[in-house]
Amino acid sequence: MKQFFSLLLTAFCFTSNGQSLLVNDTDFSKGRLGHIQQIHLQDVAKFHGHSCDGLVEGFLALQQGLYQLYPDSLIDRTNTRIVSKPSPCLTDAAIYITGGRYQFNSFYVSAALEGMYILQRIDNGKAVMVSRKANVKPIIIDQMGSKAVKGELTSCELDVLKEYEDDYSLFLQKLAAKDIFEVKEVPTFRWKPELRSDFIKTDILNKNRVKCR
Repeated sequence: MKQFFSLLLTAFCFTSNGQSLLVNDTDFSKGRLGHIQQIHLQDVAKFHGHSCDGLVEGFLALQQGLYQLYPDSLIDRTNTRIVSKPSPCLTDAAIYITGGRYQFNSFYVSAALEGMYILQRIDNGKAVMVSRKANVKPIIIDQMGSKAVKGELTSCELDVLKEYEDDYSLFLQKLAAKDIFEVKEVPTFRWKPELRSDFIKTDILNKNRVKCR
């Protein structure tokens, strides 16, 4: 019966426009593997605090990378570790979806990472890097985003940036994943956690700016 339920959930996951995936966890504090749950993009947004283009990118990128490690599309969160770029959006998506945590040696952040993420199965050591393909993201978003981090955008310009990001988020959810991301196996990857706490949380830098009038 549990196997049948799992198959039903998997089928539903594939019909939900790429905005959900299945994870497998233990069933209580000292429990056994087999507690299957469905994670939606909206769930990650609640954890992160808001929905945004970076969060959508992170969710979809993780989905593609994890499917390479788990071809049956059931993600074992007890058997996965991850390296993420320092973006607040990407790191929150990584933590929520994979269950990775630094204190349990299953998550760390690296600014030197070439792609968005490196995901690794603990049991067999297989690792993949997920990167966004060139010319997918509008250049204007990064250009304005860089100015926003420096406090160089007016209140009204911040609203324009949000509109660009919202449009891009919708665009991402309409594209086929193969047209957005590249997933490569990294046979030489070695797990070497870095501990840093000096990354800038860029999504709160303008929190006290007045509204556009």
